[in-house]
Amino acid sequence: MGQGKGVRKKGQHRPSTIRRLAVWLCALAFLGLAGFGLWLWSYAVTPMPMREGANPHVLIPPKTSLAGIEKILAENGVIPPGRGFYYLARVSRLSQRLQAGEYLFSPGQTPYQILCVLASGATVRWAVTIPEGASIYQLADILAQGGWGERDLFLKLMRDPEILARYGVRAASLEGYLFPDTYQLVRGQNPREIIALMVERGRKVRQELGDLTDNPLNLSPHEVLTLASIVEKETAAPGERPLIAQVFLNRLRLNMRLQTDPTVIYGLTDFNGNLTRKDLETPTPYNTYLINGLPPGPIANPGRASIAAVLHPASESYLYFVSKNDGTHYFSHDLIEHNRAVCKYQKGGSKR
Repeated sequence: MGQGKGVRKKGQHRPSTIRRLAVWLCALAFLGLAGFGLWLWSYAVTPMPMREGANPHVLIPPKTSLAGIEKILAENGVIPPGRGFYYLARVSRLSQRLQAGEYLFSPGQTPYQILCVLASGATVRWAVTIPEGASIYQLADILAQGGWGERDLFLKLMRDPEILARYGVRAASLEGYLFPDTYQLVRGQNPREIIALMVERGRKVRQELGDLTDNPLNLSPHEVLTLASIVEKETAAPGERPLIAQVFLNRLRLNMRLQTDPTVIYGLTDFNGNLTRKDLETPTPYNTYLINGLPPGPIANPGRASIAAVLHPASESYLYFVSKNDGTHYFSHDLIEHNRAVCKYQKGGSKR
């Protein structure tokens, strides 16, 4: 019997039919991808108007997932609800580069522009000014009131033995080592990072000023900062700082007590703003009416000018000064002249 034509079994298809099916499936897939791509492109470049009542300031907490970021942006009215932003971040391969922090968005930005902002880490930076002469307590208040962390946490970190050792500070706290300046901070910034910024800024300023041990009395760098902090608290007049520094250096040279009110105040735990004779007679390590020499450490965080004044004081032999009640002081060479100035400028007030 001759070989007949092959008989197709049930369920089998001609090769041409399978090829046509494959072509149709590929075409459908291509059209689907093209449609998705066109939709995603349109979404990416369409300006977002921001809904009424939207919050342009958006805080992205650390370790927030892509889905979480999309949800936060939608809840703040920056982007419309949906999965468009999620897909855009995945397709553009920017999803792993999105950074935490506070961002400021404006109406009219496209989703892709918003995505690029998050990927670049262009966070909002807030100027926080620490004034010259601020103590660690005042500094902690400023940071806490600005929402950068709890006051007690900052004070704890400023006294942390591990942090003190890291920065080579042989004292009970970072008092005097946190440089007063204007800092650009970001929301959610670690309090340790903020402290590190201030310590590092102080280190650079001291380097710029030169060798702190090169001073008239060969004071240690810690003693220079201590005296500079006293100078800072005694006057706000720039031209007087070298004179004030020289008065204290002269007194130290002659083994005279410094007798400066700001040190007494720093040592009091319950100072109410009115310095009394009882306060002056209260023994503390900072009462320079009772102790000889410098107190154990700075009483504030001095600025550049006050540190420079200790390193380069005026060439005068003054030993006393008294406030003239106009922001400046009268300087005297001896006690008789000083007492006359007290009577003249402080008549009716304290005649210490």
